[in-house]
This record gives sequence, C-alpha cells and structure tokens, in this order.
Amino acid sequence: MGDAGEIDSGDEDLRLAIALSMQEQAAVTQSRSGNIMKDIVDITKDLTDADEQNRATMASNAVPVRHGILGLDRKAMEEERLARKRKAPISPPICAKIRKATDGSAQRIHDHPPNRTAEVTAANTNGQLHEHSASGNTTVRFPAPVVKKTWAFGFPRAGEDVKLEEVLERVDLNLAVLSSFQWDVEWLLGKINTATTKVIMVMQAKDEATRQQYARETADMANLRLCFPSMEGQVNCMHSKLMLLAHPDYLRVVVPTANLVPYDWGESGVMENTLFLIDLPRHPKGCRTSPDDLTFFGKELIYFCHAMRLQTDVVNSLYDFNFSATKDVAFVHTIGGVHSGETEPWRRTGYCGLGRAVQHLGLGTAQPLRVDFIASSVGAVDIDFLIRLYLAAQGSDGLREYTWRVTAFTKAARKRDHSWRDELVENIENNFRLYFPSRDTVVHSRGGVGCGGPICFQSKWYKSSTIVQHILRDCKSTREGLLMHNKLLYVRPQPHRGLEASSRNCAAWAYIGSANCSESAWGKLVQDKVTNAPKLNCRNWECGVIIPARASQQATKSGDEVPVENNLSTFGGIVPIPIQYPGEEMKDRKPWYYAE
Repeated sequence: MGDAGEIDSGDEDLRLAIALSMQEQAAVTQSRSGNIMKDIVDITKDLTDADEQNRATMASNAVPVRHGILGLDRKAMEEERLARKRKAPISPPICAKIRKATDGSAQRIHDHPPNRTAEVTAANTNGQLHEHSASGNTTVRFPAPVVKKTWAFGFPRAGEDVKLEEVLERVDLNLAVLSSFQWDVEWLLGKINTATTKVIMVMQAKDEATRQQYARETADMANLRLCFPSMEGQVNCMHSKLMLLAHPDYLRVVVPTANLVPYDWGESGVMENTLFLIDLPRHPKGCRTSPDDLTFFGKELIYFCHAMRLQTDVVNSLYDFNFSATKDVAFVHTIGGVHSGETEPWRRTGYCGLGRAVQHLGLGTAQPLRVDFIASSVGAVDIDFLIRLYLAAQGSDGLREYTWRVTAFTKAARKRDHSWRDELVENIENNFRLYFPSRDTVVHSRGGVGCGGPICFQSKWYKSSTIVQHILRDCKSTREGLLMHNKLLYVRPQPHRGLEASSRNCAAWAYIGSANCSESAWGKLVQDKVTNAPKLNCRNWECGVIIPARASQQATKSGDEVPVENNLSTFGGIVPIPIQYPGEEMKDRKPWYYAE
C-alpha cells in the first residue's frame, strides 16, 4: 500500500482551480455589482509557488507588489481616507489597545442552562428571531442551534435567511475571530467597528516569509491580529470557515459555508450559502466552565482552535461561556497534517472524526443510508473514497475499512470478505446522490458563466469515475437562478419493510460546513511505513457541524411517519433544503467545468 504522504493526481488541478476561481471572481462580480470585488485577497501564490525556480525568478525580477496582505492598496486607501476627512469634520477615534483577559481565580461551575425563563418570538419583516427574557430585556437571538440560508439580493425574505450584518451585530461586538479561505477585507471591515472591536483573522500563509510580510503590513492596525494555522508538509489549503463573535452577554458561534467575500453573502444576488449559528450565554463574573464539563461540541471546538494556533488567552476565554445548549450537536473538523501516535489523534479529525461524532450523538447505525451531498467542489472521487465517507456516516471511525484495505488476506479470505464491500457499493450506487450543477444550470443562472469560478470540477475526473457519473445530479436552487457554494450532507436511514417507524428515523442528521466532496477535505487513513500503525493524512483545514433531525421532530401533526424515502422533509424546520429535489440526472448534459 502507498504511504499516506503521497499526493493524489488531483492536487495540481486543485491549485489551478483555486487560482482560476479567485481571478474570475474579482472580474465577474464587479461587472454585476459595481466595485465590491476589487480587494479580494490574492493567496494564489501560496498554492502555486512551491517550485523553487519560480521563486528565484520572482525574486530576481524584484517587481514591486502593489497590493499587500489582504489585498489592500495602502497608498490608495490613505488617499481616500484623507479625501473623506476633508469632506467630514469628524473622523473615527484611534483604536485603543484591548485589555487582555486575566485568568484569575475562577469558580468551577457546571454547564447547565441559565436559570431563567424566556420566550422566543419571531419576527420582524426581515425574518429575524429575538429572544426576550421574562423582564422584557432583549438577550440572545439564537439561544438554540439554528441553520439559516444566506440572504440574496433580489429575493424576498421569508424568515430562513440572514445577512452578514445580522450575524456580526457590530454595535456591541467586542471580539471577532474569523477564518476564511477568501477575503475581501476592506468590505468586511466596513461591517465592523474596528475602533471598538478586536479582530483576529485566521488566514493561510504557506511559508514564514509570507507570514512575516502579512504581520508587517498590519502592524499599524491596532485592533487587528493574524493567526496562521500550520501549512507544513502536505497541507495545501486553509479552507475552514468559522466565526467566534464575543458580545458582552454571549458568544455567537457561526459555521458558514461562505467565504468572507460579498457575493458569498448574497450582495450580488448570484450565489447562496448556508450557516449554522448558536448564541452561548456568558457565565456570571468569576464563574467558568470546567474542561471536564464541556459538551462534545465545546471540546472539539476548543481542540480545533488550539490546533489552529489561536492565541491561548482567546481560547481560554471560551470557558467563560455556557455550552450546554450544544449538547445535541457536534462540532467536527479536519486538521491539516499527519495524525498518528499512541493517543490515536486520527480518530478525532477528518472522516474518522465524523464517524466518532455520529456515534457520540447516538446516530450510528448498521442500516443502509440515504445520503445527499451538496458540494461546490468535487475532487478525483472514486468508489473507495465514497465507501469511507459512507461508513463514517454510519458511525465508523474508519478502522474497519482501513483494516480490510491493508491486511494481507489469502485469496479465499479476501473473496469471502468482498461480499461486505460489494454490499456497500450497491448501497452507494442506489442511495448516495451528489449534487453539482450542470453547465446549462450555470449558463442560465443570474450571474452566468462568469460567476461559476468558485464551483470546481474537471472533465477528466468526471470521465474517469463511473460511480460519479452514476450518482451525480444537477444542482438547482429553489431560489431560481442562484448558484450554490453550499457544502451540505443530508443523511437518513433507508427504510426497510418490517422496521418500526422510530427505528427508521432515529439516525437522521445533517452536516453544514466547509468540507467538499474530496479526499483533501476529509483525509485518508493509511498505514505508517515505519510503525505499521494507522495514520490519517489531511491536506486541508475544514470545519463543520452535525445537527440531528430527532425522531420527535420528524413526526407530522397527525403522528404519521415522515416519508423519508421520497424527499428531504425529514429535515423540515431544522435544516433548510436549498435544492430542487431529487435533482435531474446528467444524462447527455455536461457538469460545469470551471476551466473549459
């Protein structure tokens, strides 16, 4: 068997896809919505400059770089600032230094829900939710886990969408930890009061020289700090999207599928995304959550933040909040790098961590599953990758498939064991559907082919994979003409005759996050050539959330069983369904190929 350090054939194409999509996006969205795309961060050099000869050539040419970190033209910005100052007599105050939180002596408390009554009332015309305490004072907007669509310009609001401004709530935002693959920083900072809000941007920077350059170029921005997760070795992409938004009375945890660019948040009316949100109340002063009392969600979130190299004081401040409302959901992640050792960290991340989280939530099952995967990027997918993902959806930590793959069976034993694999292949062929747009869908979308750059697939991957040709469905939005940047996984048991209704429905759940349909996003468990022990190789950083569709939430008013075999109504009221289901087969149509 090959060592997990080997890079598959799709990586060079992935680099090209990223570079092309970033170049296309800036030109295209600008043409549709003015100049909102002009300052998207250019990180393509981190993906394409591995060749030392190219680096040497670049250095010898010594071409001055006009745009620095975050894509900002500092000279032009200063000229614009001075022009604005001449027009307006009052300018914003200079950012003050943020006082670091001190650990101090803290009382140990348990993560029980706050001892107060509250009523949730819906609505205003913008579809916002508000919670009011018994005294009538407004508290948190999202006291329980909720999944929303991103707002899209030109479409009516019906209560299930949200704008970035409504997510950030800038008025009393103290701290914003933001991670993204792509950035339009000038646009983003325009939505945050940087005089009163400390911002930490978790960004990709492949080498130390780039990190130092970014640090120099932001040194004079008092309330802005940068965080650089490890990009060593095989790690290609810091693709995770996460927001930690600290307000005086609560912490808002947001896991979107969207990057921090305007079109992903609907401002150009061409693209849609999905996001998970929850508001965690702050403990009374002097009280903290004990690490032992954290929920699974809290433990994995903090584990991920440490792995990203987020500042220790910021990570420790998460214990100031009550995570009890996350007890029925799970934070999952892919941490870039190689995971091995006696503590078996490979079980905690990638597709192995997905299976572990499914088991923790009591969603594991041996039943055949129906899986619907909405992706904005599809890699060099084969049946072996789909088997690993399918088993993880059943609650496997990856070890069974790994053992089958690396064990030197006799021919007779392997033939007998093939029946297990053959059954999995049949289940995937019949019950796994992958949603990705056809070229026709992109051509006739509101933005046209120019807005298809962020949606990545290649013809050679499609033509070489008979399983993908079989399971692929055209991804069309229920909001006519929008393209999707979603990464959503809907999982539910395939009903069988003779099963009780409760057995059919108890294991349904959805994933919302940054991970697309590729080995780079979920990793691969392989055998270490030195120790012969399993190790997990992950080329991306990703994160997401599992939210169950509990049996009690799946019943109709009449108490009848929800017909999960026919549609996605199992998830109604829990996770929005953005696609026209079940989706048309490709047949004679071509999938969208970004580079053709």
